[in-house]
Amino acid sequence: MSGIEFFEKGQGQPIVLIHGFCEIAEMWNDFANSLSEDFRIICPNLPGIGNSNLEQSILTMEEIAVLLENWMEEEGILNPIVIGHSLGGYVTLALTDLMGQKLKAIGLFNSTAFSDSQEKKEMRDRTVIFLQKYGVETFVTSFVPPLFPETRREELNSDIKQAIEQGKNCSLEGLIALTKAMRDRKDRFEVLANFKGPKLMIAGELDTAVPIEASRKHQKAVTNYVELPATGHVGMIERKEETIEIIRSFAKSLT
Repeated sequence: MSGIEFFEKGQGQPIVLIHGFCEIAEMWNDFANSLSEDFRIICPNLPGIGNSNLEQSILTMEEIAVLLENWMEEEGILNPIVIGHSLGGYVTLALTDLMGQKLKAIGLFNSTAFSDSQEKKEMRDRTVIFLQKYGVETFVTSFVPPLFPETRREELNSDIKQAIEQGKNCSLEGLIALTKAMRDRKDRFEVLANFKGPKLMIAGELDTAVPIEASRKHQKAVTNYVELPATGHVGMIERKEETIEIIRSFAKSLT
């Protein structure tokens, strides 16, 4: 058994929504409630998040992809559309590398196909040190708010508080392992470009984690590129209704 915890809702074409770093499957609740009117929505927790097993302290994106492929086989999730937010996008690309045309379509949500720069790798190392020193709660409380544009943090205060509370469901070992997996992941731009199925990318104009200049370099590699104005790294919260409809329209165009 894969040991992957998940929830699902609805019937029809399966859409797998993969959460990002310091996030849990439940972040997709509103997406699942709305999109399940038309599709089977399945939202897993990555290893070390919620009650998903973390059986080793060192993980790679490739190993996470194998776990998710096995989980999808167990649950009869065939020919899925897979969409991932941030870290979830890295996992989506690793799945694409592994499964190829067994996936119907893929989507990157505030994510990138590029590997980490040396500067970003060093930031990941500092994240590991911070986590080891201060723990999950302190880290999540400091990590989440800057993902949102400063001009909207007061307006989105309750959403930010909820995101922080959800992030506390991540284990220390899980966050450390996933941080290292992100740091060490390989560049998969060619994987994205060579995938033959439909490819969605949703980018945030004000995203500080995935700068818009980097997102724009993906435009020719995807079939559907959407840029959200005045939006940071958490588009599914900042532009919830709009991004739900973007995903619905993308998925409906395939069925």
